[in-house]
Amino acid sequence: MATVQREQMLPLEERPGETRAFAHAVINIAGIALSVVMMWAIDVFAPEWVAVILLDIHRSTYPFTIQTFEWLAFGFCVGELAMRVLDARSDRAQLRLKLLPEDETTVIQAPELRRIYASARAGLRTSSRPHYLPRLIQRVVLQFQANHSVSEATAILTASLELFQHEIDLRYSMIRYTIWVLPTLGFLGTVLGISQALRYAGAANPRDPTLLHELTQILAVKFDTTLVALSLAAVLVLAQHLIQRYEEAALNRAGQYCIDNLLNRLLNE
Repeated sequence: MATVQREQMLPLEERPGETRAFAHAVINIAGIALSVVMMWAIDVFAPEWVAVILLDIHRSTYPFTIQTFEWLAFGFCVGELAMRVLDARSDRAQLRLKLLPEDETTVIQAPELRRIYASARAGLRTSSRPHYLPRLIQRVVLQFQANHSVSEATAILTASLELFQHEIDLRYSMIRYTIWVLPTLGFLGTVLGISQALRYAGAANPRDPTLLHELTQILAVKFDTTLVALSLAAVLVLAQHLIQRYEEAALNRAGQYCIDNLLNRLLNE
C-alpha cells in the first residue's frame, strides 16, 4: 500500500502550476519594464555626461546600444531574483500552517500519521508549487510506514534535504548565466570600441589636430560599457548571495521543523 501511495505522490510533487508559471513570466516582464523606466529616468533627469556613460545616448543607434541591452539583462535578472524571494517566503509560510504537532508531549502514532500525511498531501494539491515542508513530511511518513524504523526515516529526510539543496542551486542557473553575460557584453563593447578607434586612426590624417580627441572620445565611450556591466553585475552578485542564503535558510528551517516535530516524536515498532 505504501508503494502505491509513493508512486501516486511523485507526479503530484513535480507537477508545475500554471498559475505560478504565469506569475513567473509577469515578474520577469515587470523586471524588464523596471529597467526601461530606469533608463528613461536617466535619459530625462540625469546630467548629460551621466547619460552618456550609462546609456551612450549620443550613438546614432540609441536606444539600441550595448549599455541599454545591459540594463535589460539587469532587469530580467532582478525579476528572477524577485521570484526566488517570493518562493522562499512561501516556503517559510508553510511553517505557520502547523502541519505537525508542536507541543512538548505528543507522541505520533499510526492514526496521527495518516492525518499528517493527508494534510501534507492536501497542501501540495492546493498549492501552485511543491513546497519543501509537505514534501519532506510525505517522504518521512511513507518511509516510516514502510519499515517502522526511525533511523530509516531520518536517512530519507537527510537525502531529501540534500536533493532540495541541489534543486535550489539549479534554480539559480539562469541568474548566474545572466550575471556572466553582463561583463561579457561590456568586454565586447570595449573590444568593438578599440577596433573602431583603430579603423578611424588608420583612415584619418595623422596631422589632423582633432585626431587624438576623436580617438579618446571613441575609446572612452566604449570603456563605459565595461564600467556599466561590472557595476550592474556587482549589484546582482550581492543580491544573489543574500537571496540564495535566505532561500537555503527556509529549507533548513523546514528540515529542523521535521526533526523537532516529526522524527523526534516517532516510536520504533
